[in-house]
Amino acid sequence: MSFESTLDFGQIGLGLRREMLDDMLADVPKPIDFLEVAPENWLKLGGRFAKQFKQLTEQHAFICHGLSLSIGSPAALDVEFVKSLKAFFKEHNICLFSEHLSYCSGEGHMYDLMPIPFTEEAIKHVVSRIKQVQDILEQTIAIENVSYYAAPGQEMTELEFTKAILEEADCQLLLDVNNIYVNSKNHGYDATHFLMGLPSHRIAYGHVAGHYTEAEDLLVDTHGSPVIDPVWQLLEKAYDVHGVFPTLLERDFNIPPMNELLAELAIINNLQRAALKTNQPTVKQSA
Repeated sequence: MSFESTLDFGQIGLGLRREMLDDMLADVPKPIDFLEVAPENWLKLGGRFAKQFKQLTEQHAFICHGLSLSIGSPAALDVEFVKSLKAFFKEHNICLFSEHLSYCSGEGHMYDLMPIPFTEEAIKHVVSRIKQVQDILEQTIAIENVSYYAAPGQEMTELEFTKAILEEADCQLLLDVNNIYVNSKNHGYDATHFLMGLPSHRIAYGHVAGHYTEAEDLLVDTHGSPVIDPVWQLLEKAYDVHGVFPTLLERDFNIPPMNELLAELAIINNLQRAALKTNQPTVKQSA
């Protein structure tokens, strides 16, 4: 199955929140090559917001990062929801869809991202569901390595589990650098080792974001603060190991003025430019 994406290896993105809508309609700053939205937040909108969103998607590159597909859930896949996503993607020319390697539903919706057990049984279950989604959408999707705070029933490492999912489902990876850093602190593993073990050719794009330090050994992935230096350094290492890939800044709340977001986007740009000067191979957008 081909991976269709209009993202280029050196592009930079920003997560679009509704609070930013008026500013973006007036002028999308030039450093921003693409925008990302959670489709659940826009699927059923009508009136002014729907018209404004359509105006933006007609003029700019958009990708979608889902919240409620619940790819690891024991409950049956919500096929009607996936079909609604397909129509939404077509209407708005969405060039890429990603989701979390987690689940958020069972008998009901939990409104949180729960960890999938790192087991062989879970791999088979998740792989079959990813394949089902890709068949309905008629496109390859990207799966994000997520932050997690417990590992129930663990039979293998997070890295082994993630690689098996990517290979057996023949899907792409949304490489979240902040999640690697958060998990490495919370679960006591080497972030660089995890990063180096990921398959370069599977990387569709990357995320960076801020987090909250609850304690020295407990970081919480919040997307509510600036990216810290160790995460920037890990992104630099990611470019060194895997080549430059499209990278997006996430900020979900405590959203600062646009000039502060642009300053963080400038850091991404500088890291990409520096990596390109070393002539590292770039990540290919196909598997």
